[in-house]
Amino acid sequence: MSDLFADAADRRAFEHAPLAMRLRPTTLDEFVGQGHVLAESSALRRAIAEDRVGSAIFFGPPGSGKTTLARIVAATTGAAFEELSAVSASVADVRGVLARATERLGSQGRRTILFLDEIHRFNKSQQDALLPAVENGLVTLIGATTENPYFEVNSALLSRVQLYELVPLEIDELEQVLARGEEALGVNLGPDVRTLVARRAGGDARNALNILESAAATAGDEAVTEANVEDAARKRPLLYDKGGDAHYDFTSAFIKSMRGSDPDAAVYYLAAMLEGGEDARFIARRMVILASEDIGNADPQALVVAVAAAQAVEHVGLPEAQLNLAQAAIYLALAPKSNAVLRALGDARKDVREHGTARPPKELRDAHYAGAKKLGHGQGYVYPHDDPAGFAVDHLPDELKGRKYWRP
Repeated sequence: MSDLFADAADRRAFEHAPLAMRLRPTTLDEFVGQGHVLAESSALRRAIAEDRVGSAIFFGPPGSGKTTLARIVAATTGAAFEELSAVSASVADVRGVLARATERLGSQGRRTILFLDEIHRFNKSQQDALLPAVENGLVTLIGATTENPYFEVNSALLSRVQLYELVPLEIDELEQVLARGEEALGVNLGPDVRTLVARRAGGDARNALNILESAAATAGDEAVTEANVEDAARKRPLLYDKGGDAHYDFTSAFIKSMRGSDPDAAVYYLAAMLEGGEDARFIARRMVILASEDIGNADPQALVVAVAAAQAVEHVGLPEAQLNLAQAAIYLALAPKSNAVLRALGDARKDVREHGTARPPKELRDAHYAGAKKLGHGQGYVYPHDDPAGFAVDHLPDELKGRKYWRP
């Protein structure tokens, strides 16, 4: 009886589930997007179709199809399929799966696929518990994560799996997803409204269907309008993680935009970082570094502006200091560029490492203490303000005379 009640509960839960859950693809033919890894002749598509999927990790932003792909594998494989969420699973849960896999393989000759959602939430000891089973083939591991696995999964486990990066869906791909949603809801958005929903979804298929479902419910028996869509999509998707992939990618893009004299891109990436909750002091530090690294004496004022922005962050704080950061970012982007300071310091440090700290010539050494002159310190020094010939002297150590580090 309990099974009958459970089955009925599952059916009713599915009927009341969000549209995105009800329309989750169950076959590769229904799956939309990710053509770079699921093209007709691709290794992954053929492996799924032929039921020979090896251990793999799918990583990418929300709504790109990671869990859906895993469930398609579950629907097509002849292997036993076990599922754990790293959010709640313990080492004991993992050992339980491995024990069942061992018994299954020994008594039935049947292999086991373990789907581990949010694999980045597993700590090192939990990941280590999986290693032997993945290595000897006791289980085929399929992990899913929104984080870059190179940051979150230990190298021993990474070396034993294939990595597949899933990307946000394109507008036309989201429109295909929405067409299925419209059919399921019995509505017709029209091309302009459908494109608006796709744009507001931010590459996320689940978000697109959620917006559609909410907009359709708001419209009732009337046609869904752009106003309904805007109302349903008030919160724009922010694909930003302060400690992972997006942090490094957006920081890199921000710096390279300023270095490349693109103020529009610099302000955009700055806004994305601030909206994503990035530490304003971190942003300011990066601009202070860039002011010397990429501008230097081509415009010495750049360093003054960058330092002033950093001070404003400390004294004014957010949200007002966003204006100071934006002003500085635009100034740095528009400033003339030179990496002469970076090259000069790099060449000088190379000589220090290769030749050691060569001693200054005696005429440049400290001569203020008693006995220094007896050692010859300061003798022959030409004071430039008394004799302009002092400006023409090569002040480098004897071993390095003639070296040029500063090349403006």
